[in-house]
Amino acid sequence: MTMSVQTDAAFDVETVRRDFPILATSVGDKPLVYLDNAATAQKPQAVIDALTQFYAHHNANVHRGLHHLSEKATVAYEQSRETARRFLNASSTDEIIFVRGTTEAINLVAQSFGRPRLTAGDEVVITGMEHHSNIVPWQLMCEQTGAALRVVPVDDRGALDLDAYEKLLSSRTKLVSIAHVSNALGTVNPVQQVIRSAHAQGAVVMLDGAQAAPHQAIDVQDLDADFYAFSGHKVFGPTGIGVLFGRKSLLADMPPYHGGGEMIRSVTFEKTTYKPPPARFEAGTPNIAGAVGLAAALQYVADIGHDRIAAYETDLLQYVTEQMSAIEGLRIIGTAPEKAAVISFTLDNAHPHDIATILDTQGIAVRAGHHCAQPLMKRFGVPATARASLAFYNTKAEIDALVQAIVKVREMFH
Repeated sequence: MTMSVQTDAAFDVETVRRDFPILATSVGDKPLVYLDNAATAQKPQAVIDALTQFYAHHNANVHRGLHHLSEKATVAYEQSRETARRFLNASSTDEIIFVRGTTEAINLVAQSFGRPRLTAGDEVVITGMEHHSNIVPWQLMCEQTGAALRVVPVDDRGALDLDAYEKLLSSRTKLVSIAHVSNALGTVNPVQQVIRSAHAQGAVVMLDGAQAAPHQAIDVQDLDADFYAFSGHKVFGPTGIGVLFGRKSLLADMPPYHGGGEMIRSVTFEKTTYKPPPARFEAGTPNIAGAVGLAAALQYVADIGHDRIAAYETDLLQYVTEQMSAIEGLRIIGTAPEKAAVISFTLDNAHPHDIATILDTQGIAVRAGHHCAQPLMKRFGVPATARASLAFYNTKAEIDALVQAIVKVREMFH
């Protein structure tokens, strides 16, 4: 594998950029400026090499085979689980379940933990800034169980109303599910406080970490988290792979979410018994190569260091916020005191889709739409926003190009 690991204190973004071959792409005659990292992040050569190496030299199904390749694949797969455990600081690999992504992880918890336990009169608490993947599964579960969904409001800055949250909690609250970081606003939620208050009421907490994992260190033991999920493709790994952390004591009492091969102890036509977690929740042939690629991505991030990544991205966020705030007619949606490197914005007289289309002609990739957060868009009185989301391989020069392009868009619509 090729990787330019930085071991000194200085963060050299140009060295990092060389690890990502796609960043050398041109869009027409313009260099690519990739600012859609909240949708999916680009992949370093180390991840590409890990996938190629697996398929070229180790490809076989895991766990069931006794031959050489199967044993090699099984070792690689389970080593990937250990890498994910370290990334989250879980206490055991038994708490690490490979899933397709955060969406599947939340559905698993809703159907395997929530559905068997909740009844009419119970409540699930989410927030007004959630991604649809942290709304719809709970709505489905509430329809199935008779439980009620409660929503914590968001203030004008895009921060949680913590007083309202505390008032929503009661003995009826059985589960709280919240984004660690908002995909549409970049708000970093005070999840440790959220968890502490929920636990005081006897509630279990699910954290959607899809947008947190690329930007900050995660310690599920320090957070005292019950469930934590993230998606591989947002943390520089492959698509179709993700991780659900579940507290071991909770997973042990949860029924399977999917049925099939590998997750069973024995099968007869009269009765099936199941393996303990995590195998119980990994029916069928898993995304073996995806897990191997994810492990390479997590190791890549760990080698650079979350502290260095966070410091660099904080500087980028401050810079882009200052530059974009100076553009007349531009409104930043989401100005919470604690933010990740995401800027959602509107521009007078210009639809976000037009903004994104025109920026694309300049080689600049941003996202436009409701960002799978329609209730949040309604809260701020906009049908959509344009969103520039940064990663540690972005530069101030790219932000300058973004700002110049937005100024041109403004001139076109005024």
